[in-house]
Amino acid sequence: MPAARLSPADRDFFDKLVEVIFGNPYSGQRAGLIAQLAPDVPVGDLTGHREALAQIVQARIHRIVGAEGFRRFEADDRHRVELGQRYICYHRLVPRLDALIERQARRSGSTPAVDFAETAIAELAQCGLDEAGAERYFALFFQLRRAFYFIHGSLAGKCESMQKLRKALWNNIFTHDMRRYDASLYDRMEDFSTLLLGATGTGKGSAAAAIGRSEFIPYVATERRFAVNFADTFIALNLSQFPETLIESELFGHCKGAFTGAIRDHDGVLARCSAHGALFLDEIGEISIPVQIKLLQVLQERIFVPLGGRDKQRFSGRVIAATNQPLAALRRAGRFRDDFYYRLCSDVIEVPTLRQRLAENPGERDDLVCLLVDRIVGTPDTLLIADVLERLEHSVPRGYAWPGNVRELEQAVRRVLVTGRYRGDLADVPTDQDDILVEAVRTGQLTATALLERYCAALYRRLGTYAAVAERTALDPRTARKYVEAGMSIAVEG
Repeated sequence: MPAARLSPADRDFFDKLVEVIFGNPYSGQRAGLIAQLAPDVPVGDLTGHREALAQIVQARIHRIVGAEGFRRFEADDRHRVELGQRYICYHRLVPRLDALIERQARRSGSTPAVDFAETAIAELAQCGLDEAGAERYFALFFQLRRAFYFIHGSLAGKCESMQKLRKALWNNIFTHDMRRYDASLYDRMEDFSTLLLGATGTGKGSAAAAIGRSEFIPYVATERRFAVNFADTFIALNLSQFPETLIESELFGHCKGAFTGAIRDHDGVLARCSAHGALFLDEIGEISIPVQIKLLQVLQERIFVPLGGRDKQRFSGRVIAATNQPLAALRRAGRFRDDFYYRLCSDVIEVPTLRQRLAENPGERDDLVCLLVDRIVGTPDTLLIADVLERLEHSVPRGYAWPGNVRELEQAVRRVLVTGRYRGDLADVPTDQDDILVEAVRTGQLTATALLERYCAALYRRLGTYAAVAERTALDPRTARKYVEAGMSIAVEG
């Protein structure tokens, strides 16, 4: 008998579903497709209504497949329906995948057995996959859920810039074309470095962790567990914390006797990074040219040699770098190599300031406070959240710029919990500081240094970051910060 074909309406339904399956969950296009496929179901809440569309798909497949199963359809239509069945399988597994994520997060250093893996893989094998393909899809399901867990759960906020950030992070993990990722890139992403830009305290570390903990990890069927625990696959190193003499040792490691004080062999972060994970290098703009050259070699050749050693070692992880400094100015000044920059910037993601987020959505502060209080006390507490919000409302003036960004807000919450109030770094600064500066210049009251201090402070109040002030004034970032802080001090005092 000739192979069956889907009706035009069913084919259109599954074509749209395929776009949903491979689409970015934070894109407006995907949300629009879901609305078309399930017009009577409120599926806008990605967490609360995740099963709604799956139930509609399951009912449709049950209606059209019949007793003969998928094989009665011609190849293209069979593939459409099989993808729909995989979609149902994924959503059926979501609660167990979430429990596995929580279990692994609590058991760093060990990889627990996955008791539901064999059943899930057997079900996937009935959806047009061979055994190896079913195991890979199961690992992909775990990766998808981890990515959603960390992007959606650790980055609070509903404003437009945060939606763009989540979309960018998802694309960074799975690329903009998940079909191609599924076909050929899922185990090749270590070749794609990422550069995170943003002011101090904006949450670049959380963004990096979301990427690093969402890498593809193979499932090892013979051991009934994943190859590694994702909790061990992300390593963060703040390069500004180490003196120049120790940065290379922390990065590349050293052999015993390599320098005075090297009394034993030491593995650097490059050696400790998992092949299925990522290395986060924060404050990358702080490192010297010689270290940039060595890291460039690692990115190009994937090899390194510990200090005092001879044997080459392979680095197989992914690199995520971040800075709050204006790299364009550093490159022009010859302090950041162009070739190093171009090896880092397979993807460049900007993390928005809290000031920008509040300008887009004033309710963003309340969402963040809820997340921060839950994180601090370890459990949801609506009364405590309400008290913190009320005290912030009475302590911090409206329009406060939050120059320390989310990190400052977190400390503000802690200070409110301890002292009952938070005034803000600039709470006492008069609102007419710009007018005072103009009048002081007009009447010739300022020395050159005082003029620069007050001008930098005025720029900071307007632009919101030290990096932006440095770029506008062509000053070294540390010098710009010194002048800003001096100018702010004058404003507060006088």
